Amino acid sequence: MRYLAGPGTVAAMVLGAILLWTVPPSMPSFADVREGWRPSAAQLLDRHGDVLYEMRVEAHGRRLAWTSLVDISPALEQAVIASEDRRFFAHHGVDFRALAGAIMGRVIGKRGRGASTIAMQLVTMLDPGLGRGGHRSVLQKLTQMWAACALEYRWSRNQILEAYLNLVTWRGEIQGVSAATNILFGKAPHGVNASEALVMAALLRAPNAKYSAVKRRAEALRRSLAPDQPSLQQVASAIDCVFASRRTGFKPVELAPHVAARLLGENRRLARSTLDLALQRLATEVLKRHVSEVHEHGVNDGAVVVVENATGQVWAYVGSAGELSSAAWVDGVRSLRQPGSALKPFLYAAAIDRHLLTAASLLADTPLELSEERGLYRPLDYDRRFRGLVSSRTALGSSLNVPAVRTIQLLGVDVFAAELRGLGLSTIVEAGDFYGAALALGSADVSLWDLVSAYRTLANGGIWSPLQLSADSAAGASPSRIYSAATAFVVSDILADRASRSATFGLENSLATRYWSAVKTGTSKDMRDNWCIGYTSRFTVGVWVGNATGAPMRDVSGITGAAPVWLEVMSYLHDRYGSAALAPPPGVNSQLVAFPQGVEAPRHEWFLTGTEPSQSPARLDHSWPRIVSPADGSIVALDPDIPPGQQRIQFAAGTSTPTLQWLLDGHEQCSTAVGCMWAPQPGRHTVTLASPSGRTLDQVSFTIRGTAPLEE
Repeated sequence: MRYLAGPGTVAAMVLGAILLWTVPPSMPSFADVREGWRPSAAQLLDRHGDVLYEMRVEAHGRRLAWTSLVDISPALEQAVIASEDRRFFAHHGVDFRALAGAIMGRVIGKRGRGASTIAMQLVTMLDPGLGRGGHRSVLQKLTQMWAACALEYRWSRNQILEAYLNLVTWRGEIQGVSAATNILFGKAPHGVNASEALVMAALLRAPNAKYSAVKRRAEALRRSLAPDQPSLQQVASAIDCVFASRRTGFKPVELAPHVAARLLGENRRLARSTLDLALQRLATEVLKRHVSEVHEHGVNDGAVVVVENATGQVWAYVGSAGELSSAAWVDGVRSLRQPGSALKPFLYAAAIDRHLLTAASLLADTPLELSEERGLYRPLDYDRRFRGLVSSRTALGSSLNVPAVRTIQLLGVDVFAAELRGLGLSTIVEAGDFYGAALALGSADVSLWDLVSAYRTLANGGIWSPLQLSADSAAGASPSRIYSAATAFVVSDILADRASRSATFGLENSLATRYWSAVKTGTSKDMRDNWCIGYTSRFTVGVWVGNATGAPMRDVSGITGAAPVWLEVMSYLHDRYGSAALAPPPGVNSQLVAFPQGVEAPRHEWFLTGTEPSQSPARLDHSWPRIVSPADGSIVALDPDIPPGQQRIQFAAGTSTPTLQWLLDGHEQCSTAVGCMWAPQPGRHTVTLASPSGRTLDQVSFTIRGTAPLEE
């Protein structure tokens, strides 16, 4: 405790014991008073206790959170005691010396200082029936004195001073030290200096006094204290702040409104979050500025989430672009949107973790047709080009679509959907065939919240755990391992590789940082959603840019939409907190890879131990060629209005190997890499692709419906 009560006399103790039976039983305990305190505004606090958001919920009185004595400036405590109760630590509730002086002054006609102690003023705040704020009868005054003595007997001096500073009215409707210091000086109670403390103490006698009266009282109080007090000019500046606050009024803090709506609840007045005020303000300003810069491209909204990797605590949560948004009340962090290519890292991670692929495996970026319930699915890359054979590293880094679809065929859509659910993407609830191979390209709806959590799994070496937004709640579900540490490292290394993304994005763009970072973009169909999620060793940052209404944007890609916001926020975090490159964990090896001529240049590549190529690294074997047309399970209807000579089915493979044999229903059709054109006949057919030795490489079945066309 900061103050220790002076030794009490036997008479005072006896008087206090008697008064315990005479004071009205409604006099509360200190704990009851503190617990019964209710701010007039609901407040959301950040991780340091600073106010992020507040909303007025009571029309009368302006009160903030209760402030402990240890959090109040000592200068303010000393000034208040000097102004209101100089012998606060000497008497036992009633200052009989001051009372005698006041009575004598009245007798001789001299109006002097009042005799009410801090304890006497406090009991009138606790029980208005004792005559608070008006003329008191003799009986009321005696009862007030008795109550003050009893209060001194029940409460400690520290408790009395703390309650007084929190309950007293300072100016206008401002009640309590926290509201007073914040509104009058823009400070927390612990930050009040000596000159401001003098002015606040001077306000207690007449909270709504004019400038001249406040100045006179403050200067008089200054002269009565120790000689090392602030100058008259400093005191005058503090008084100017008080009267300026009346003109400007109180401006509530309105950062993180979506978090406030989530944590404060219907009847809750105070909630502590894991957010950081400085970072929340920066992320909000960066998002608003960038959205305004691309507004002419049909962009009206966005969202940002920043998470600390080690703890899962959310440091920034910007749900919308505020007044720029077409629907600012919609929480863009939790809204469901299509992630586009932002799901690809988890697809390749699943394939690598199961030893189905390595970072050096070759995939065909060639035309592809898949038969699904909705019809034929023909994936295309963003630039509508096909690059032939590419490594998994290039396919992921450059966000190529066709290799991703081939990878999900290899892995299985059901397996991938289950993997995403394990990463916390709980909105992916359907079976794999509901989404089809397009799940590899982000056809399912997810939230930015869940997507950032999934990327944090890669940053944490393959371990997933829930994010934490409330500082008052316990940790959620226990961590679970989704990928091996080796797999998470390989995928992170690909996402951090500027060269691997250069085929699509070039070397210099908003994804290229001066420090180690792993990052991926995503754009949904018709440019309705644009994403950029990435991480360093310490933080994961996710950004969504688009429209709350779902309206499409114009000419906005991952590089120009969300990435600039991601880069600025991530660079702020790196400059302030630092970061380091991820170290290779046990279970990975580096080996030189020589690709087939014309595919990719030789390089050192990371492999999970046991998956390193032993000979002719990354070259295709005889089992690689696949049939790309016709699609397996496809149904083709003949059109009687089209001339028979113009109705043909193409047999094509996704490789340029010249010695392939094509068989239809067991009969050879041709032997060429170009494929065949076949005049369709009704019925169910099987096409087989075989090596020169007759080994089956791939096989598909399809159905022709209609009447056989007549040859011309």
